[in-house]
Amino acid sequence: MRMSQLFSRTLRDVPTEAEIVSHQLLLRAGYIRQLAAGIFTAMSLAKRTITKIETIIREEMNAIGGQEITMPVVHPAELWQETGRWYQIGSEMGRFKDKNDRDMVLAMTHEEVVADLVRKEIRSYRQLPAMIYHLQTKWRDDPRPRAGLIRVREFTMKDSYSLDADWDGLDKQYRAHYQAYFNIFNRCGLPAVAVGSDVGMMGGSLAHEYMYLNPIGEDTLMICDNCHYAANRQIANFRKPAAAQEALLPLEKVATPDTKTIEALAQLLNVPKAKTAKAVFMVATIPDGEQKQDKFIFAIVRGDMDVNETKLGNAVKASDLRPAREEEITAIGAVPGYASPIGITAPNMIIVVDDAVMTSPNLVAGANDAGYHLLNTNVGRDYTPHIVADITAAREGDACPRCGSPLTSSRGVEIGNIFKLGTRYTEALGATFLDKDGERKPVIMGSYGIGVGRLLACVAEEYNDADGLIWPISIAPYHVHLVQLATEGETATITEQLYRDLQAAGVEVLLDDREETPGVKFKDADLIGLPIRVTVGERALKRGGPEIKLRRDKAPENVAVDQLVARVQTHIATLRAELAARVVTVPFES
Repeated sequence: MRMSQLFSRTLRDVPTEAEIVSHQLLLRAGYIRQLAAGIFTAMSLAKRTITKIETIIREEMNAIGGQEITMPVVHPAELWQETGRWYQIGSEMGRFKDKNDRDMVLAMTHEEVVADLVRKEIRSYRQLPAMIYHLQTKWRDDPRPRAGLIRVREFTMKDSYSLDADWDGLDKQYRAHYQAYFNIFNRCGLPAVAVGSDVGMMGGSLAHEYMYLNPIGEDTLMICDNCHYAANRQIANFRKPAAAQEALLPLEKVATPDTKTIEALAQLLNVPKAKTAKAVFMVATIPDGEQKQDKFIFAIVRGDMDVNETKLGNAVKASDLRPAREEEITAIGAVPGYASPIGITAPNMIIVVDDAVMTSPNLVAGANDAGYHLLNTNVGRDYTPHIVADITAAREGDACPRCGSPLTSSRGVEIGNIFKLGTRYTEALGATFLDKDGERKPVIMGSYGIGVGRLLACVAEEYNDADGLIWPISIAPYHVHLVQLATEGETATITEQLYRDLQAAGVEVLLDDREETPGVKFKDADLIGLPIRVTVGERALKRGGPEIKLRRDKAPENVAVDQLVARVQTHIATLRAELAARVVTVPFES
């Protein structure tokens, strides 16, 4: 490709809307252009990189038995109504009516469509196991798109679906994807870790997220450096400090003026925060068939811990969770800052108590009277919870649930996920098969996704310097940036011949044949970030031949014209070998 014909241009200034390095560089280098919030055009350079990423994905999916298909972007709402997700998912789902006034859905994911295919295609256990996948457009109307391609509304995703007759088969396909995902990310040059995660709207029994560790990430990960436990903070467990056991003491009401926080309460009464009970008020939207109900959630954790909203939402099976307003709190008879469940009997309320509170006697809690607290409150004796569960958030320094070592926290960007769905969708849609004994059973599913654009953005975030991008050889839009410093004479003749010779040798070349100054061409080459730069100019030829420089290196070398193609091929082979060495077997961490 000649840059004089390239349908994009580089930008000198950083666009004001660009928040992070990858967003800035992809815009400046002409890879992407924004159409609307969270909606982007992939220009020709980005499209070539995306195609290479998709090729790697296809190779790894095919290697574990995948069959590629293409499923529609537009779905009839009836499928989503059969599984219940039509009622559970909020405004992120793109809904519209066709001209026949039929409710339709823009694909967020394709579990419903797969289950519908299964009930039409699968009849016998002899057709299982199977795995299908596709690369397709998705739409999620995220209210806060940000960070360029990291968080968008329209995106391309590889989603694959495993289909099995038994749970052992699901385990096998899940573990095959677990390794295949590491292969994909390593072949793209992107470091990744797998962490346990919340199943969320997908449902199922187990999920892992693949995380690119970077401060730009919105997810917080809890990691044990000793035993390699890793989980998203949304679901991370930890060993909770045990409370000292003692005889239950009688309730005692004490004056605690101006003590609306746990810190102030502990200081006033001279007790550790672990001897207090913290009240947290939320309102949960809970699906009930085709309807939804709002329930007031009265959550209690120990004062030395914090509520984890994901765990709390899962405990009450909520589709949505928000903080309660002050008027909602007072309406049930509680007093903000001085509340406890003692004496509260509101009909539309769910009391959820953390498991650590259950084993912590004689806690200080609110008296539901402004300026007063109760000493020696005890669950079971003084109030009865509707739900007891782990609803606390892990923090840095908490004890690892496996080995007890201190947990560390890191920020990360989710670049892939895998789910054990089980029969969640096949039971809802009647997707069954006849087993060896002639018994009808639901097909067991797994679901596995990778966001292609987000993966591209994370590679750009990982590989760059002050001058621009530095693409790994496996997904660079071209291998070589051939810079021509004169448009006529010997320089032009040699450049044209090298352009043809490199292409004939299977090398992908971007030729800068523009009538620009050498400084502009060098800046653009660094900005675009191809792995190898070859410069043909009068000075280089006098020094022995064109100049070769790896984008990641500082020093160039001069190579004779007749040796240049071979030298480029050697560099390409070396760069590829470095990436290939990263593809290793990764132990499965459940």
